[in-house]
Formats: sequence, C-alpha cells, structure tokens
Amino acid sequence: MEHEHLYRSLRLPKRPKGKIVLLVLDGIGDITSSCSKQLTPLEAARTPQLDELAKTSVMGRLTPVLPGITPGSGPAHLGLFGYDPLETQVARGAIEALGLGIELQPKDIAARANFCSIDTKGIIIDRRAGRITSELNKLLCKKLQLIEKIQETEIIIQPGTSHRFVVVFRGGNIEGPLSDSDPHTEGEPIRKIKPKFSSIKTNRAVSIVNQFYQKALLLLQEERPANGFLLRGISHTPKIPTFPERFELEAAVIATYPMYKGLAKLIGMKALESNHGIEGQFKQYVHSFDAFDYFFIHIKGTDIAGEDGNFEQKVSVIEEVDKFLPILLKKAPQVLAITGDHSTPVSLKAHSWHPPPVLLHSPSSGSDKLSRFTEINANYGSLGIFQSKFLIRLMMANAGLYDKFGA
Repeated sequence: MEHEHLYRSLRLPKRPKGKIVLLVLDGIGDITSSCSKQLTPLEAARTPQLDELAKTSVMGRLTPVLPGITPGSGPAHLGLFGYDPLETQVARGAIEALGLGIELQPKDIAARANFCSIDTKGIIIDRRAGRITSELNKLLCKKLQLIEKIQETEIIIQPGTSHRFVVVFRGGNIEGPLSDSDPHTEGEPIRKIKPKFSSIKTNRAVSIVNQFYQKALLLLQEERPANGFLLRGISHTPKIPTFPERFELEAAVIATYPMYKGLAKLIGMKALESNHGIEGQFKQYVHSFDAFDYFFIHIKGTDIAGEDGNFEQKVSVIEEVDKFLPILLKKAPQVLAITGDHSTPVSLKAHSWHPPPVLLHSPSSGSDKLSRFTEINANYGSLGIFQSKFLIRLMMANAGLYDKFGA
C-alpha cells in the first residue's frame, strides 16, 4: 500500500495514552436544496453538544475513494479504517454473512439479499419491499430454507434486519465473483446473474445461483409485499491484513447492523453487542472502555433517512446522537473523530460523491474556532479535503503514536 512502509517505520512501540474513537454517522453528508429550505440536516439540527465540541476541534471533508466517485458502504468504511478501497475490495455478501455470525469457509460464496416487491411482469416496484419487519423477514427466510441443496451445493440462509438477509452457497466446486441481480433502481426486472470472469467454476456458480432463484421465487410468489429478492456482492471472502496487525491497536466495533459488524470483524475488530439504540451504543463504549485502544461506533439512522428522502428524520437522528453524546464524553477519548462514510443527500435519496464533513478533536488537534459542525464550516476547516484512508493516520498522530520523520 502507498506510504505503508513509511508509517510503519515511524510507529512508536507504545499503546495510546487514551482511547481513539471513530464515530460514524452513516451518510451524514448532505447538500442544500429547495426541498430542505436551503439547509442541510446538520445545519437544521439542534446540536448543543456538538456545537461545544466544534469550538475546540478541527474540521475538513473526506474523499471516500476519488473525486466524483460514489462509494458503496464497504469501500467507504474500508477507507475510514485506513485501507485503500481501490486496492482492497471486499464483496458485500461476505461482509453481511460475517456480521450475522456465519463462519465462512474459504470457498464459500456469500450474497447480500434484499426482499423486494415485483409486479406480475417481474418488474421491481420496491427494492426494499416497504422495509418489512424483521419478524416477517424471519418467516420468509424459514420458507426459503426449504431449499437446502442444489446439486452438490449447500444453501445457507440467514435473516438479517428488516428486508435484508444473506445467502451462502457452499460446496460444489463453485467460485465468484458474480454480477448483482439488483438493477439498483425500480422499474426494471431482476437481472440475470452472470460471471465477472468466465471459468468452469464461475459458470457452475451462475447455474447454481440461477436455479436457486427459480425455486425461491416460486416459494415467494403468493407473498405480499415481499414476493421477490435481489442479490448483491456475490463473492468469496478475501484475505487482507488485519487492523491490529497494520496499526498495532486493539480495536472494537459497536454497531447494530450486520454489514458493519461483518466488515469490522473481517479486519480483526471485536464485535461488542449493545441494546437500546444510540444510548445503548454509547453505554457499551463506556462499559468496554478499558479493554480496547480503538472504538468504531456506527450510527445507521442518518443513512436510512437520507435514502428515504426524509429530511426531518435525518435531523432527528442527528439530534438524538447529540442528546446522548455526553454519555460518551464522560469517558472522553484522547482522540475523537466524527464523520460519515459517505454522503446520502435527502434530495437524491442515495449515496453520492459529495465529501462528508469530518471533525477531529484531541488535546493536540488545535482548533479552527468554528461554532458548529456543518458542511459549510467544514469547508473552512484546517484539515481541508483529504482521502478517507488518511484519517486513521491523523488520529494516530494526534494520539502521539508516530515518531519524527528525518533529522
């Protein structure tokens, strides 16, 4: 990786004096538009705790991958963890499967799945089936679990939250990666699965997955609203260096959604369970304070609100984070970064290429003397616009973990 040897050579042989915390409000970045009265949710939200923190912090904006590229959640988070998302690519299926507790084997092919709604002609009318309840999800997955095997390939199905679930294809001399069946928009049919490169194993995998589709859609045809499903990120588990190996930090993840737990576990973070929403996540951090050097805390609600085009809900989630922030600050970390993995503008109802804002606070961070944590203030911050993969390096520098370069 670029600059990896230099950073490794400068790493001081010690643990940080305090804790390092990355608080990610998923999809927090936004843009002004007529539907939002020319405010972003961060600007509209009442955030007295964040406002006080902003006054003694530095700010900037992050480029998750490259300028103009809209990232998926996997690449965006890998960037925040210090991995170059162009060099380290992880399919979402494997991430979700790990997050749901499935012990993947080296030759398994995993796929992230969404229940969806289709019309009588097979056209997708709702990619998320109205965000069905997790209880209904479990019932539907139980029905799909009747498909135990196709030829020599075992089928493993695990429900997730709301409309999400995971399918793992095990055995039968198959190989990925395969294309998505999700067209990523309504008004189109479910796409046929294809190999991303042609071989005997990938072609066999395509045949197995398409046979599974035929059987599964028959089982769901009378269901409403979830009478179909979409597969994404169909691939095997990659081998990548772990976070503790690269940064010499014992790390933990506090997240409620399987995808983010799975990605963190893939790179060697310990998954900590929490209840009662954002408040519970912050309490889990306090409870586990002494056991780890680095905490990744993930808040999902901002991204959901952005994808739903719900301005008020996105504001509400930001205000809830602010309300419970004093719990986290009771055990204040030495270094705290608050940002998003990407932007999810309400007006676009989707991930976007707009750089999310970032706030960095530590005893040695200095201050930009800005009054609030917002996109416009981040534009004036001393951190400027930089690639997400360097955020962990700045956090470690603020923790006093790097020696001087040169004489």
